[in-house]
Amino acid sequence: MPLKKISLAVLAVLAASAAGVSLASSHREAPFITTQPKVDGSDFYLFNSYEPGRAGFVTMIANYLPLQDAYGGPNYFSLDSNALYEIHIDNNGDAAEDITFQFRFKNTLNNGGNGITLDIGPDGARKKVAIPLRNAGGISGAAGDPLAYREEYEMFIVRGDRRTGKREQITMAGGGTTFTKPIDYIGEKSLGNAAAYDAYAGKYVYGINIPGCSTPGKVFVGQRQDPFPVSLGTIFDLVNAPAAVITSESNAAAFGAGQIANKNVTSLAVEVPTNCLTAASGEKVIGGWTTASLRQARLLNGKPDSGLQTSEKAGGAWTQVSRLGMPLVNEVVIGLKDKDKFNASKPKDDAANFADYVTHPTLPALVETLFGAKAPTNFPRTDLMTAFLTGLPTVNRPGNVTGLGAGGPLAEMLRLNTGIAATAAAAQNSLGVVAGDAAGFPNGRRLGDDVVDVSLRVAMGALCTVTGATDTLKVGCKPGDAPAGGVAFVDGSRTKATDYRTAFPYVNPPLPGAKNF
Repeated sequence: MPLKKISLAVLAVLAASAAGVSLASSHREAPFITTQPKVDGSDFYLFNSYEPGRAGFVTMIANYLPLQDAYGGPNYFSLDSNALYEIHIDNNGDAAEDITFQFRFKNTLNNGGNGITLDIGPDGARKKVAIPLRNAGGISGAAGDPLAYREEYEMFIVRGDRRTGKREQITMAGGGTTFTKPIDYIGEKSLGNAAAYDAYAGKYVYGINIPGCSTPGKVFVGQRQDPFPVSLGTIFDLVNAPAAVITSESNAAAFGAGQIANKNVTSLAVEVPTNCLTAASGEKVIGGWTTASLRQARLLNGKPDSGLQTSEKAGGAWTQVSRLGMPLVNEVVIGLKDKDKFNASKPKDDAANFADYVTHPTLPALVETLFGAKAPTNFPRTDLMTAFLTGLPTVNRPGNVTGLGAGGPLAEMLRLNTGIAATAAAAQNSLGVVAGDAAGFPNGRRLGDDVVDVSLRVAMGALCTVTGATDTLKVGCKPGDAPAGGVAFVDGSRTKATDYRTAFPYVNPPLPGAKNF
């Protein structure tokens, strides 16, 4: 739907999407994180659950380790046992975490630390020798599966500061504190066809008891098909597509799901009762972001022992190396010199460290250079500041925030109004609130939300176009500030809710490493 056809009331909601002056999710977005792919956060989704019967729950999905080739054996894609993976929730508008969900992983060789062994040699002189593979036969989720090692994790909830707050362990609904991650989709010979793998992975969806919450939640950690539709090669080759594709809705030649639909990713999905996330004050808006941290020191061992990950000893304080809230902020908004800095930062410090990237964004200028579509001329870009750093009044701005830097800090994160009811999957519109679906992006982010098209249009001045000479939307600009109007900019890729599962964990099962002949 072209923006010029949307009512002012709906467009007011659209402003909250300006954090996505971006073109995709976050894959290999900063120099340092390219050296640590296991802790590279690629996407964060935050939405009111729309699975039938799950009203009153919020789903959070944090994706890590992007661009997995399904055939990537023999080691595949276990997560880092020396890392701390976290999902943070701010429920009072101060841009600091009030609730944190922590994940710690442990990978353990089976068979007394030997993995799977075979008897090799002639009778009377046989030796048990470890095989080089993850499995020695078919896998079904049974206790006796021939797996070389187990991938397990523990979960914790921290209330208050992530390091000094009250930390409590999350347990399985039936008891126990150790959860199991299903093995990646090695291929159809090992794990059966897509339906068989889906049934296998479904055994690792756990009910969870969260301290302080009277109602159980759910968790799933495992490999999934990357859900974000974008053609990364096209985008980063100076947007290698005809101008008619980028600047016209009617002329856009759809790229389909894009190149990364051929990749897998590892998802940490959690469903939590809404009232366990919101503040006692009654504030309905929550903000969320994900991080990953490594120990500050690493000692490499030139003569490692046998086992898993014995080539290093990690110690010292946890040090944040990855951060993700709104999609791809670090990838195409933050300047190259500050990408590592952003990944190590906290939302409460954004105004001091990164404001110039919002007040004077470079993406519109690049679009103008590449395609001739004139960039907005209002500086500072108060329209983007309002959307990017505060959320929008009456939609997803916390009640304490009354303006730019008033009542609360300017901070980037994904914001969700938990008081707006979820839209059923079949009724969702991929343009979210732009098309009248108030439960979608930028009010949180669902898998089927086309954040690229919405965000690109806002970056090119859509809000200035529709706010009018009297600035009805209170974004600090006027139509004359947006020569291109922000109308009908697209990236060509398409997505919708029904492309994905409509029940927890929502993300589709992964692609197999090999198919049966």
